[in-house]
Amino acid sequence: MLKDKLKKYKLILASGSPRRQQFFKDLDLDFEIRLKDVEEIYPPELKAVEITNFLAQLKAAAFEGELNENEILITSDTIVWHQNKALGKPKNAEEAFKMIKSMSNATHEVITSVCFQTNTASTLLHDITKVTFKELSDEAILYYIENYKPYDKAGAYGIQEWFGFMAVTKVEGSYTNVMGLPTAKVYEYLTTLV
Repeated sequence: MLKDKLKKYKLILASGSPRRQQFFKDLDLDFEIRLKDVEEIYPPELKAVEITNFLAQLKAAAFEGELNENEILITSDTIVWHQNKALGKPKNAEEAFKMIKSMSNATHEVITSVCFQTNTASTLLHDITKVTFKELSDEAILYYIENYKPYDKAGAYGIQEWFGFMAVTKVEGSYTNVMGLPTAKVYEYLTTLV
């Protein structure tokens, strides 16, 4: 399939996210992981998809001048966009509680941008999924934070965990996007390279 067609390329995934790494395995793609520490700071005037686009490109810029001719670097960033602000990864339980509580009985957007970088060009794509939570009790939110410690997740929740099964009443768009990668769009883009 696509793996064979991409033989002349070397895919490099610049993500420490176990979920993104698993997606690439599940898409049956050969890839290597290369990581760099990038301070994920963006200009305060950016909104929604502008933020994830900026951060995906910022992560790719860290590899400037290091890519060989046949290499495709893939970087990405995901945020939860709610009430006109970005919810990133919570720093502590109090922040996680506030984030989840604000999304209770409401719909928010999960936005992921993906940057494909070669030594000569850069392509950016993004996806937006709308997710609706039922009304959540403080008890359920505290139970989730205490038992699942969602500090590595944008918006302080994982849709693929207990919380997602219990709290999510509607998903409009890509489910995998909510987990951090719009896999169908990524796969589709890679097919255009062959």
